[in-house]
Amino acid sequence: MDTRPVVLDLYCCQGGAGKGYDLSGFRVIGVDQDPQPRYPFEFVQMDVFAFLSTFWDVASRAALVPASPPCQFDSETQRIRSNDHPDLIGPTRIVLDMLGRPYVMENVRGAVPKLRDPVMLCGTMFGLETYRHRYFETGGGFILEAPDHPTHTHTQAKMGRPVRDGQYGQYIGNYSGVGKSRKVMEMPWASREGIREAIPPKYTQWIGERFMDYRNQ
Repeated sequence: MDTRPVVLDLYCCQGGAGKGYDLSGFRVIGVDQDPQPRYPFEFVQMDVFAFLSTFWDVASRAALVPASPPCQFDSETQRIRSNDHPDLIGPTRIVLDMLGRPYVMENVRGAVPKLRDPVMLCGTMFGLETYRHRYFETGGGFILEAPDHPTHTHTQAKMGRPVRDGQYGQYIGNYSGVGKSRKVMEMPWASREGIREAIPPKYTQWIGERFMDYRNQ
């Protein structure tokens, strides 16, 4: 029987965030409305709001509930393309507040005005060859303090261009070099699409370790 504390990984995609929580000592259960055959942990294919409505008792016993609402509404790429996507940050926060469990909600820079006191994490904080700034709101009593942010010393390859020696990759959009992106992001199981949407596992491993300290106080 797996007795590890449960992380309920909402909008889990291919499991970049989930992998980090696993490495920090959690049992991870992913929820996503789309099939995720590459997801490396327990998985439920279901709309997040339908899942919480149906399995509220399960969710209310989770140690931590991370959520990564789809970022397309606030991403620069999608604004350029004028695509229409739902804004799920507010509705997700309402449900997380109702749930009453410690939570972590993640999104991109464009969503910062809608996040509550977000902490920014960057690949340079964890020795990764990508900047990939992501912003994390916490709640339910759990508070994060950001680590020091090293100076950016490398240029980034332009979106969709090959990553040359000495450059850092963005790995968004229709980028090239899936093999390299898997190594940089430390997600060898993921596809190009999965990496485009992923949080590097080292981000959430760091968060999970901070939460374990908080939980054991």
